[in-house]
Amino acid sequence: MKAVKIILLVIVILAVLIGGGCTALLAITDYQNKNYWKYAAPAGEIEKKYTAMGELDVSYSEFDAKTDAYQKYEIWYPSEMINSDTKYPLVVMANGTGVRASEYQEVFKHLASWGFIAVGNEDDSSLTGASSAETLDFMLAQNENTSSVFYGKIDVDNIGIAGHSQGGLGAVNAVTNQNNGNLYKAIWIASATSPYWGQDDVFGAAWRVDMSKINIPCFMVAGTGPADAGTATDITQKEGQGICPLWGLTESYNAIPDGTPKVMARLIGKDHGDMLRYADGYMTAWFVYYLKGDDYAGGAFFGDNAEISTNTNWQDVQMSN
Repeated sequence: MKAVKIILLVIVILAVLIGGGCTALLAITDYQNKNYWKYAAPAGEIEKKYTAMGELDVSYSEFDAKTDAYQKYEIWYPSEMINSDTKYPLVVMANGTGVRASEYQEVFKHLASWGFIAVGNEDDSSLTGASSAETLDFMLAQNENTSSVFYGKIDVDNIGIAGHSQGGLGAVNAVTNQNNGNLYKAIWIASATSPYWGQDDVFGAAWRVDMSKINIPCFMVAGTGPADAGTATDITQKEGQGICPLWGLTESYNAIPDGTPKVMARLIGKDHGDMLRYADGYMTAWFVYYLKGDDYAGGAFFGDNAEISTNTNWQDVQMSN
């Protein structure tokens, strides 16, 4: 009996240690996600600047959505906006599968700290672009509503959209298939599912987008980690397909019409779940350039010495402007 008690005690101690270790690991991961810019290790000077938090304090508002599937509109914005006559560019975010806006608030806060109004929702299935379209309509209505804190605060000529994973396709569809898609000025796409997954015998036509309809500046990124990259090298291979492999990223890039500014690149050592946060420095620079007209930020992507082309964090860079 004594031996049994000792064994049971050891089992209990191990369970406590394992449980405590898992809890600690989850807490560390949560902290790192919420403070991702501290762990991003940017290499280029422009990347360093825009990976860091901006100088502006950030406030938050939320409103019930018209559609239950979207639940609410969540908006982060510079706190100074309340007492300012300035109009701020708007960025709409399209969610990845099962990753609602409330689960990556830090990305919205980061954009807002750089002078953007950043808005998302709780849609689990952003694929069609419909939730992004409704979110944009809601914000434009707020801009016209004299009783809204956002009345007259949105720079309607400078609206961008971003999406990760399924949300990457959702962002494309928001631009190309939704009635208000012509209002967007720039798009950023992270680890969008490749054309392989849109085949009829895989996920089906709903997971296909037409990149040839993109006519605004487009920046596409993915990671070199196994979930994104996989091992397959073309659409015909049934095994080893990543979520956003190099062949798929390249095919999507090439489909965007010549004459449309476009950039593609892969972040070395990062994987699918990392891209929403750890590519954020250049995402921010992209929108600062196109929505705020900052030529310094544009130096990351364009010109003979575009920073991203020599940045040791990035590979497989292609650019056309």
